[in-house]
Amino acid sequence: MANTVLHKAETRGHANHGWLNSMHTFSFANYYNPDRMHFGALRVLNDDTVEAGMGFGKHPHDNMEIISIPLEGDLEHKDSMGNVSVIKHGDIQVMSAGTGIFHSEFNRNSDQITKFLQIWVIPNKKNVAPRYDQITLNIADRHNKLQQILSPNAEDEGVWIFQNAWFHLGEFDKGVSKEYNIKAKGNGVYAFILKGDVTINDQPLKTRDGFGIWDVDKLFIKADTDVEFLLMEVPMNI
Repeated sequence: MANTVLHKAETRGHANHGWLNSMHTFSFANYYNPDRMHFGALRVLNDDTVEAGMGFGKHPHDNMEIISIPLEGDLEHKDSMGNVSVIKHGDIQVMSAGTGIFHSEFNRNSDQITKFLQIWVIPNKKNVAPRYDQITLNIADRHNKLQQILSPNAEDEGVWIFQNAWFHLGEFDKGVSKEYNIKAKGNGVYAFILKGDVTINDQPLKTRDGFGIWDVDKLFIKADTDVEFLLMEVPMNI
């Protein structure tokens, strides 16, 4: 019997710092909800908007897989390993914080906001050497298809992390249906709807809704409008 959890967009935690407007699906910083600590290994899902010329100063992380997915505008990244780069829509960035890393993220543009998803996944290996990677994806490869953007395997499509997790992005036209098969036994999937309406396993979802499902073998996805969404398959036992 499938288990599910539904997080409507308007029920998320919210922090507006002026320069940063952040929506928190799970407990983060000053937002604490004991019922929303994580979904399996998925620990943080922040929907962030950074004002022009602003950003996150240098700050530390350790023993966490940190994934950034830009949705609009771009973000400059600097870290203690000497990496300096800019990520933009179509890119995906990953850091294995491991034994410890410092980084900063800035919107250097003077005339436009930056929107991105900041995602933390609890790793299956602690105290690894810190690691950074970013890739540019072909956005056309997610049109009416599920584009793999993350996996546990360095040789597979997308970036890789220290966890038995797979992420996919989809941009479906209205009426398109697809099945998604769970990759690993004991995993669940958390779907986050970026834009539009979709039904997943009979659950209607709208823009910025989140839906977790586990104890199933597959998902049935149907686009009720043109829709963009992210599927995050993660282990449920951590």
